[in-house]
Amino acid sequence: MSWTVDAVHSQATFSVKHMMVSTVKGQFKVLSGSLNIDEQNPANSWVQAEVDAASIDTRDENRDNHLRSADFFDAASYPKITFKSTKVEPNGNGEYKVSGELSMHGVTKPAVFEVEYAGQSKDPWGNQRAGLSARTKVSRKEWGLTWNQVLETGGFAVSDDVKIEIDLSAIKQG
Repeated sequence: MSWTVDAVHSQATFSVKHMMVSTVKGQFKVLSGSLNIDEQNPANSWVQAEVDAASIDTRDENRDNHLRSADFFDAASYPKITFKSTKVEPNGNGEYKVSGELSMHGVTKPAVFEVEYAGQSKDPWGNQRAGLSARTKVSRKEWGLTWNQVLETGGFAVSDDVKIEIDLSAIKQG
């Protein structure tokens, strides 16, 4: 079954350690994607998704502008962050391991998401909906996002590890 991401009811968020002691969270406001869900044979399932790098929002305009700059995402040169699955494996109890290619900042690398499939339901307007939540952790340096600042107390301003969380609502097509 073919599905389209309902961007109004979906979100792509991330979190990093800031100054070694606190966590900063953000989101990408513009996202889209399509997927195929085959409940009988999950290996036939797939997902393609993208976010607009310039739509980053951490609730601080100065930080967002810095993240859009060449120091981080270089959104002018690399406007999209994409994920395309290559393998879907069931783990049981509605949980799946979804492997694929994550592209950002001009670099494509493998990434694996732990996905929880919440199932399907019909909304009040007659649309068939599916819900999924996906989580992973990546090293931002592997995608060339290396800017940092050494702290006078030791450590760095921004952690290398980035937690990514995706919550999707999808609408069945056709």
